[in-house]
Amino acid sequence: MSQTLSNEPLVIAGREFPSRLLVGTGKFASNELMRDALRDCGTGLVTVALKRANLSDKADPFADILDFLEPDRYLVLPNTAGAMNAEEAVRLARLSAAAGLPKWVKLEIHPDPNYLLPDPIETFKAAEILVKEGWTVMPYINADPVLAARLQDIGCATVMPLGSPIGSNKGLETRAQIEIIIEQARVPVVVDAGIGAPSHAAAAMEMGADAVLVNTAIAVASNPSKMGQAFAVAVDAGRAAYEMGLGPTSDTAKATSPLTAFLG
Repeated sequence: MSQTLSNEPLVIAGREFPSRLLVGTGKFASNELMRDALRDCGTGLVTVALKRANLSDKADPFADILDFLEPDRYLVLPNTAGAMNAEEAVRLARLSAAAGLPKWVKLEIHPDPNYLLPDPIETFKAAEILVKEGWTVMPYINADPVLAARLQDIGCATVMPLGSPIGSNKGLETRAQIEIIIEQARVPVVVDAGIGAPSHAAAAMEMGADAVLVNTAIAVASNPSKMGQAFAVAVDAGRAAYEMGLGPTSDTAKATSPLTAFLG
């Protein structure tokens, strides 16, 4: 039987979460599969694209997603995916608050349809506005240490650098830049996008990331619940390794047993 790891809890803006695995809600084959996967992986924060949530009527059977998210179990984090600029992102965020969702937002602005890379200028503009309005802002950004520092300066609750493009499953292609962001961070660092395998999540946590956000790799798995559990185990293992401290690396072999007596 596996042993539960007692890692330090994840805290964002004063709120404690039961897991360092955050999960997106897109691409699941059904809302029922999504509901079960979220429950089985133990996450406490799920992000929902506001353009998918039905805030007005029940015409779209896939738009009743909020009915499948237990408010006592999860913080539902609205995201502004699909926004083309700061104005659209701010409008979407305000719409979510008007509909009764919490004033937390994953700020996501990517006007380029091919690579979905976040627009740093529009993201910064929107973050400034929303922070001043009292929002807890979690911006999705490229792995840019300078931008990450500026967003922290204006009061963002986290920074969320991408590992590789959204949905690519390529893992930590921006590893070197993420390491700098973690080194300089004053708020939690959540590695978002491109995490395609549990080993990617574990590697991010071993680096010192505070959390990872995973969507596609869980949602499109043949068994999303089991894949979600695999990610949860990997996140816990990676975090435990980080908290314990990994051993130093060496370019030469280091004997694991003393050789002096044998040779003497």
